Amino acid sequence: MDAVTAAFAATPRRDFLPPGARAQEAYDGPLRIAAGQTNSQPATVEAMLRLLDVRAGQRVLDVGSGSGWTTALLAHLVGPAGSVLGVELEPELVAFGATNLARSDRPWASIRAAAPGVLGDPDGAPYDRVLVSAEPDELPEALVDQLGDDGVLVIPVAGTMLRVANPGRAVTEHGRYRFVPLR
Repeated sequence: MDAVTAAFAATPRRDFLPPGARAQEAYDGPLRIAAGQTNSQPATVEAMLRLLDVRAGQRVLDVGSGSGWTTALLAHLVGPAGSVLGVELEPELVAFGATNLARSDRPWASIRAAAPGVLGDPDGAPYDRVLVSAEPDELPEALVDQLGDDGVLVIPVAGTMLRVANPGRAVTEHGRYRFVPLR
C-alpha cells in the first residue's frame, strides 16, 4: 500500500464530518460542513496529495483546513518527525477542525485561526509543502514565497489545479476543479 492510500485508510473521512453528513462518507463529492464550506471530494483530495508528494519529516502548511481532514491526512504522511499547521478563516471551522484533529492522535499537527488578510503563515515559512483547499483567481505570490528551496505548492487557480515546485518555481497544470473562493 502506498503512503497516500495508507493515509486514507488511517484517517476515515467520517471522523471529520458533522453527524448529519456521516452517512454520506463514501460519497465521492464535496459535503457541506459549516460556514458555507465543504469537506472536499475524496478523489480530489487524493489527487492533490499525490501531486504534493509529501515525505516523512517534512513541514507542511494546510491552507483552508476546514474540517481538519486534510490536516490529519498530511499529519499521517509526515509522521511524528514532521509537522503540519492548518490555517482556517472561519472560527466555527477552526474549532470543529481542531476537535476532529485532536481525536486523530497526531499531536505534531495543529489547526489555528488564519489572520484576516494574511495568506498562509508567512512568519512560520519556509515550508516543504503547501496545500491550498480554496481557489484564488490568480496564483498568490504570498503563498509561493512561503515555499522552501525544494518546496511544492498545490493550489486550484481559476479552475485549474497547479503544482508549483522549487527550485525555479516550475508551474505545471493538472486538470480542472472547483473550490470555494480563497479569501
